[in-house]
Amino acid sequence: MRTEEFYVEELDSASVVAVARREAPVAMGEAARERLRASRRHVERMIDDSGAVYGVTTGFGALATTRIPADKRLELQHSLLRSHAAGMGPFIEPEVVRAMMVIRAKTLSAGYSGVCPELVDALISVLNAGLVPAVPEYGSMGASGDLAPLAHVGLCLTGEGWMLEDRETVPAREALGSVGIQPVQLATKEGLALINGTDGMLAMLVLALEDLKVLLKTADVTAALSVEALLGTDRVFRKELHSLRPHPGQLASAANILRMLSDSPIVASHRDSPHLVQDAYSLRCAPQVYGAARDTLDHASRVAARELDSVTDNPVVLPDGRVESAGNFHGEPLAFVLDFLAIASSEVGAITERRIDRMLDPKRSEGLPAFLSPQPGVNSGFMISHYTAASLAEENRRLANPASTGSLPTSAMQEDHNSMGWSAARKLRQLIENVSRILAVEAACAAQALDLRTPLKPGPATAAVLARIRQDIPFIESDVFMAPHLQTAQRLVRTGALVEAAEEILGPLR
Repeated sequence: MRTEEFYVEELDSASVVAVARREAPVAMGEAARERLRASRRHVERMIDDSGAVYGVTTGFGALATTRIPADKRLELQHSLLRSHAAGMGPFIEPEVVRAMMVIRAKTLSAGYSGVCPELVDALISVLNAGLVPAVPEYGSMGASGDLAPLAHVGLCLTGEGWMLEDRETVPAREALGSVGIQPVQLATKEGLALINGTDGMLAMLVLALEDLKVLLKTADVTAALSVEALLGTDRVFRKELHSLRPHPGQLASAANILRMLSDSPIVASHRDSPHLVQDAYSLRCAPQVYGAARDTLDHASRVAARELDSVTDNPVVLPDGRVESAGNFHGEPLAFVLDFLAIASSEVGAITERRIDRMLDPKRSEGLPAFLSPQPGVNSGFMISHYTAASLAEENRRLANPASTGSLPTSAMQEDHNSMGWSAARKLRQLIENVSRILAVEAACAAQALDLRTPLKPGPATAAVLARIRQDIPFIESDVFMAPHLQTAQRLVRTGALVEAAEEILGPLR
């Protein structure tokens, strides 16, 4: 249901997510239209000029020295989209396509690209009609912008290319006609303006940041469940200890876990017990690991906000009419933080997997039965659920290897260093999905372990989370088909349902 409307020129990360995931409608204000008209007048004065203006009177990339005759300059823009729409592989997710489209509309609305207002209107119309261009996964090198992905979007505006309907491709012209949208007739420079920019990798960064905010809070919640289940101490989460090393993320994570464990009868039952001098790192150091991930998230959020307010087109039309080529389309600032987030997210999954393993091992689980089965032997309990978490953690280790340190030259060595930011973004999306699955396994295992601690009871907040899990996932008395329960647990993680259950008791977590 569409209840929001945003002006593209005023977009922030939250509104990009609303457009991408909730199909919030967008519009463009009159001030932005006037900026576009003024910028366009500068371009029109040079349409018949014999001077070299990249992408207006010349070819592209290594063909920048090739002059284009005046009567071929409109054809140049259509040819550009056709040749650059050369992606391959499965189509990327509709939410990513919508996010990159609205970000491109915002970039163009800044008035530095020399396009007509009608081009931005076309992007807006396609978005508001719910149409989704079919954009293949492979093709972007992340340096001269996300050229291939954006070209697949731009080509659809002209009535060529493919749209997605129910996961099947349909001709773009047919899809546009079904909602009464006329194909765009590109003006000079407009084909180039549609594709030169970091919109694809930025779209995926913005969506990843939104997902990680939920997952990092969820990680604090499931860690607290595991601390209780493993008879861990809450003393190590006290503020006075974490203030000695005052990283903001660490302080926030420790505060969340301490609040989750407050008034816990299970924790109180062994507070003075000498059974352990110190808990294992995977319990005791959770705030240090999760906190570092939170601080990485904060840094990446600042980079994303700056990029969202940037003009990454090339060339740009300055207010005094000069048309200048530069390199603002290079994706390195985004590629770095996308890789950094992948490393941080991988470590969130890695330390979580260690707690799962500890809960299943009767030698280390403080009295829990093997693999959390009331009848181990005949039943294997959560043994293979841990295998799944371990395989995901190991895949994440591979996905955390940076993409931004690799580059191959393209365009006859004109584009001789590429960021690979698109690749960094694609693997981050997979890694985040894997982390949500690992957290789901921990939630299911910790819930089983807490029930096995009966008659000891968890604290009010952890009990609320346990009750939320039990609404959809039963206690496993004997072996059952486990995959559906783990899928349900992942849904609870991804939607933030576990965090919501805790916050109903505690108020907002940090």
